[in-house]
Amino acid sequence: MTPDWNQIANDPGFAELKRAKRRFILPATMFFLVYYMALPVLVGYFPAVMKTPVWGKVNWAYLMALSQFIMTWTMCALYVRAARRWDKMEHDLLAKFGLR
Repeated sequence: MTPDWNQIANDPGFAELKRAKRRFILPATMFFLVYYMALPVLVGYFPAVMKTPVWGKVNWAYLMALSQFIMTWTMCALYVRAARRWDKMEHDLLAKFGLR
């Protein structure tokens, strides 16, 4: 059986799936880009502040660089959690059309 993709695309469930993805992906991408670019901008415009020691020889620049690893893993975990919801929405939508 060939699915009627137009019928699926016009289903409110498909529109909700697209909205749910957009609600996460756009803000997450913007946050990631701003956070990632903050380090070179801060080092460039505020070098004295970024050289200030925080703990031993660790300064603000090192601390921020290390925090990017934590932020990346956190974003990954949030994405995986959101993707599970999207998968459920997709499975429900396909089941509605007898494709699952």
